[in-house]
Amino acid sequence: MLKKVLIANRGEIALRVLRACREMGIATVAVHSEADRDSLHVKLADESVCIGPAPSPQSYLHIPAIIAAAEVTGADGIHPGYGFLAENANFAEQVENSGFIFIGPKADTIRLMGDKVSAKHAMIAAGVPCVPGSDGALPDNPDEILKIADKVGFPVIIKASGGGGGRGMRVVEKKEDLLKAVEMTKAEAQAAFGNPMVYMERFLQKPRHIEIQVLADEHGNAIYLGERDCSMQRRHQKIIEEAPAPFITPEERRKIGESCTEACKRIGYRGAGTFEFLYEDGEFFFIEMNTRVQVEHPVTELITGVDIVQEQLRVAAGLPLQYTQDDIVLEGHAFECRINAEDPYNFIPSPGLIESCHLPGGLGVRVDSHIYQGYKIPPNYDSLIGKICTLGKDRAQAAAKMRVALAELAITGIKTNTPLHRDLFQDAEFLEGGVSIHYLEHWMQERKEKLAK
Repeated sequence: MLKKVLIANRGEIALRVLRACREMGIATVAVHSEADRDSLHVKLADESVCIGPAPSPQSYLHIPAIIAAAEVTGADGIHPGYGFLAENANFAEQVENSGFIFIGPKADTIRLMGDKVSAKHAMIAAGVPCVPGSDGALPDNPDEILKIADKVGFPVIIKASGGGGGRGMRVVEKKEDLLKAVEMTKAEAQAAFGNPMVYMERFLQKPRHIEIQVLADEHGNAIYLGERDCSMQRRHQKIIEEAPAPFITPEERRKIGESCTEACKRIGYRGAGTFEFLYEDGEFFFIEMNTRVQVEHPVTELITGVDIVQEQLRVAAGLPLQYTQDDIVLEGHAFECRINAEDPYNFIPSPGLIESCHLPGGLGVRVDSHIYQGYKIPPNYDSLIGKICTLGKDRAQAAAKMRVALAELAITGIKTNTPLHRDLFQDAEFLEGGVSIHYLEHWMQERKEKLAK
């Protein structure tokens, strides 16, 4: 087993990894920017190293500084968390070449699945269902692009091959708008990701976002931990997640889950990962794979009892999974609300000093957060400050527990999106279950119009 792990991240995920390590008797090293000196994971870690000033490129994205911190502290493994360098194949490669264990997949796997075109080819070869679209990157010939679109059928969506996080995507409703949209997306992709390649897919009308959590080791074992519904999104960013997904049958779950585990074995996957799908009319369509732990992993942990981060650590140490597929039983229903430091109506970030903070509790309530009274949220990073999760015997009870938890949550000194969550957990259509990825955008537009009157 690993003896000392450096956590190459910040905020709630750094604290989550730290706690998993401490339970397993693994020493921890927290790296931090100058802006994060007072962060909770820095206070709780066995050792801490400042790796640079507040801007991410000079700290959390500065690979030499992170590896140097691992060297001076004698760490034997590096956990990247999510975001920052978590899906950076060059980082994984440099970590391994420097003599440390990267707690995640091999660099070649990250590269394969990080490029949307190569990932789609790999999934088609593995028998995983994909959204109808171009066979690869779109050609430069305008006539060929138009032919592909006619074959796929409008509306279509143009996506950056190296994209992610909701960037590098453009929906095209009409043929006459296609070529301009392709050129604009190429330019955006080059600027954002350094890769101008784009591809085309059919734009599904009312899909849900369903993802399959997998774990795999180096001994040929792979399992799936059920699915999550992440359809409540704003600008392709998830707001609320739940597990299991409403109205997914056991047979649908088994079929798509087995497809994902077979794909893991085929590509030699190692560690925790998530296959993301659009789901419409009983069909799953692969869109991408996240080669890391997800923000929303707690809802899966709650309904399966599996500590996903600890399994990452075990697998990275070369141990086999301690579960087989037969061990995985889904019990109850779980929700997660992402709590962001932002205005709940216009979503402008709201960094600053937390004057008071009361986090909810009780049976079936889990809070993953690094904030505390007197903590100053820096303006330099993502606005996520915590996750409120609830577990109930069924979806209705989990929702009721979430309403109580959100009512108890009280943070002053900054704005949070808690009022948005409180409203959503009173919304009849959401509570019915099975809303599409477009639902929240429409719901927010209606709310905006009501407030304007």
